[in-house]
Amino acid sequence: MKHLLRTTDPTEIAFARALLSGEGIDCFELDVNMSILDGGIGALPRRLMVADRDHAAAYRALRDNGLSPLDE
Repeated sequence: MKHLLRTTDPTEIAFARALLSGEGIDCFELDVNMSILDGGIGALPRRLMVADRDHAAAYRALRDNGLSPLDE
C-alpha cells in the first residue's frame, strides 16, 4: 500500500474516494477513528492509501481533478 493523500477535510476524502472508485481503483482510508476522537475539530488528518500497482493512476486521477496527492 502507498500513501496517496492526507487531509483534515472530510469532503476532500469523499471526493477522492469517489474519483478513485470511478476509475476502478480500490482505496483504503486510515485514521478515521483518530479523527473522530479529536472531537470533530479537524486537527488529525485522515490518510488515503492505494495498492502499489494503482498508485500512478490514482495520483494522476487526483491531480487531474484539482486535488493535491502526496509525492513519493
